[in-house]
Amino acid sequence: MKRDLIVGRMQPVHKGHLNVIQETLDEVDELIIGIGSAEKSHTLSNPFTGGERVLMLTKALREYDIDPSKYYIIPLEDIACNSLWVGHVKMLTPPFRKVISGNALVKQLFAEENIPHKQPHLFNREEYSGTEVRRRILNNEDWQSLLPKSVVKVIEEIKGIERIRNIAQKEVSEIAYEKKTNQN
Repeated sequence: MKRDLIVGRMQPVHKGHLNVIQETLDEVDELIIGIGSAEKSHTLSNPFTGGERVLMLTKALREYDIDPSKYYIIPLEDIACNSLWVGHVKMLTPPFRKVISGNALVKQLFAEENIPHKQPHLFNREEYSGTEVRRRILNNEDWQSLLPKSVVKVIEEIKGIERIRNIAQKEVSEIAYEKKTNQN
């Protein structure tokens, strides 16, 4: 059985994620999709909860007509000790052959455990990135075209646009406060 693991934060799920998933599914029998940093939310880098990202991904995979018997979605929390994280992941997931991730730390941690890793082929990385989606939301630019329609609906349903904008205002205020405090 060829079963691999993809790890990504998916903040939010975008078309690039779906392209990587579809391409990987052509090479394996089953795919474990790990939602990284699942415990993080309500920050500018991680605005969505693990559960919201599972919802986004589930709906997007259905929209793209991907057979649910071919994948498992598993939230993966970070832990305080990076050197133990691979063991934590292995405890939470079915057995897998290799990990697929563009994250340098993830690749390093799996390499240290002698687990093969692969860099995914990134599709139009300049546009298909969570950072770009969040930037466009903040700047009132077209962000919807970068996401599956079902993910746009989830973000609207959970008031994600307002959340990102409110978080950005809060973080800017905190930075300004820290600068002012440090000058005194």
